[in-house]
This record gives sequence, C-alpha cells and structure tokens, in this order.
Amino acid sequence: MATPQHELSNPPSDAISAIKYAPESLQLLVASWDKNVYLYDTSESGGRLLRTYQHRAPVLDVCFGNDDGNAYTTGLDRDVRHLNLSTGEQAVLSSHTAGVKSLVYSLQYHVLISASWDSTLHIHHLRSNSSQPTSIVLPSKPFSISLTATKLVVAMASRALHIYDLASLASATSSLAKTTDSPEGAAIAISVEPWQRRESSLKFMTRAVACMPNDAGYASSSIEGRVAVEWFDPSPESQARKYAFKCHRQTDQGIDVVYPVNALAFHPVHGTFASGGGDGFVALWDGVAKRRIRQYQRYASSVSAVAFSRDGKFLAVAISPGFEDGREGVGEGDIKVFIRELGPNEAKGKGMKQ
Repeated sequence: MATPQHELSNPPSDAISAIKYAPESLQLLVASWDKNVYLYDTSESGGRLLRTYQHRAPVLDVCFGNDDGNAYTTGLDRDVRHLNLSTGEQAVLSSHTAGVKSLVYSLQYHVLISASWDSTLHIHHLRSNSSQPTSIVLPSKPFSISLTATKLVVAMASRALHIYDLASLASATSSLAKTTDSPEGAAIAISVEPWQRRESSLKFMTRAVACMPNDAGYASSSIEGRVAVEWFDPSPESQARKYAFKCHRQTDQGIDVVYPVNALAFHPVHGTFASGGGDGFVALWDGVAKRRIRQYQRYASSVSAVAFSRDGKFLAVAISPGFEDGREGVGEGDIKVFIRELGPNEAKGKGMKQ
C-alpha cells in the first residue's frame, strides 16, 4: 500500500521559516534562512524544484498574491519585495528599519501587509501604482499576523493582540496614501484604531496565530506548549467560549517536557486546524468540539511550518532544527519538507462529546 506522504527532493540547506501553497495549483513556496525562496511543484511524488530565488539575507516569510505567478517575500534584509515567479524579477515595495517577521495578502482588498520587529505594520495597496505604503505604529513587537476576509489579527509581545477591520484599514490607508506627498518608496506614518484590543489568553510568548476560514475567530500558540482558541464576536456569550489547552508535551522519566508550538494552519474546508511543535509532532484538532482528531508520526526534527493546499487535500510539513534537544548544528535529514495526502475525512471534525 502506497504511503500517503512523500518527501520533497532538493530541500533548503538551512532552517525553513515559512511554507505557502499557491491559490490555483499544488505549487509550494518555501522560505529559508539560507537566503533563498524555493518554488516546488508538489503534484508528483518527490516533488519537483521549479526555481530558486536568491535574496540578500535570510527570508522569514513568503506569500502568494492573487495568482500563481506573483509572490511577496520579506526577512532580515528589512525589505518587502514583490517576486515575479516566472521571470525571477524582484522589486522592493517598502523598507522597514528592522527585520520583517510576517507577511499576508488580502485577496478581497488587494492589500499586502507586513509586520516588522520595528513595531510597525506596512500596508501596500497593490492595485494602485501611484499609492505609497503606509505605516502603522504598534504598541509592541509583532510575532505573527493572520487574516480572514474581513479581519486582520496581530499578535505581539507583552501578550498584546490587535484585531483590525480590513475594510476600515484598507479605506483609511488608501485615501491617505494617494493624497500624501512623500519620497518614493517611503512609508507614510498614520494612526488607525484597531477594531478590538485584547490580551492574549496565553501567559507566555506567542509563536503563531492563524484565523478560522469561516471568519469567526482565530487560534494562537505559545512557546509554552499551549494553544488558545478565541472568537471575534465581543459578546459575553461568545467570549465565554474561548479556551486554551496544553499540547506538544512529552514525558521523559516522569518529567513533563514542554515544547513550543511553532506553527498553526486551518483546514480551508472543514475548519479544523493543524499544529506543529518543537517535539517533532503534527496534530489535527477540532477547535469547536475541543478534541484532538489525530497525531501523526514523529518527525526527525522540530516542525517549523505547516500549510494546507487550497482544496484541503494536502498538508505540507516543514521540519528544521529547533535546538530544543540541546544539540548544536544541523544534522543530515534535519531539514525537509513532506507532503501528506489527506483522506476524505482525515481532517474532518469529530463533533462534540456526548
């Protein structure tokens, strides 16, 4: 019987920071600390490396635009770049003053949003050639961002979390960017009030945040082996539903060893989500029913990123040394990308316990 999982050939040579599926196909972008972005065709066993795009510094995040031909990258060079995947041509859209951790693209508003360790967001309106990027100052350093069709969630240091209404954000930044005169490429600083300000349910540093595909809420994870599930609806009834749970923990000689939960991704069809941890495990969860659906076999090193394909039929898993075990250096087989084909009900929720 054929295995439902295969390993991509020609993986990066250093830690993997992000993986993203294309909006129209099974092509996969992989960002790495080896200063490259890799484009794979994952539709066949073993995959096929289509092209490598060299950058000046380690790449921390990558995302597709509105089609398979356009992507956006960012990282320690502080630049937000447009990448033409066909020609390899790169263009700098804006520059932060510190490394840029996260990048998301809104198909509904054609807006690209970057989050930097300089404690700012840059908003890029991609359909307007004349508009300049705008900069929003955050109260703390952002660790992860995610969006739905209508909301942007920004998880920051000091347990701060902002939720922005995308329509208001796009409108405010678009009108100002077109009317303000400033040097080309420079971000225009503005103030936009978030729709909600929250304190994270997690007591320790946030590692990842991911929004539900039905636009109802989000999940966040921490370095202390926990995941929190929350809803956008501010009503007391809805907020009473939020909860957090322990995961990605192993018992070693009677001692509970806690690992960071590095990655989260929601299934686009079933609304369940995957978590990847420093313990080398990937688990699937039903966030509404508060139940674990399944846990896969342990990988050779820490899980650094997970991503579902557009139709939810495939799950990509990236592993890289997280050094949680105290080992130094990168061993053979420590950096890999696996593609798992999911059964029809493999990621389907189990429903509430009776």
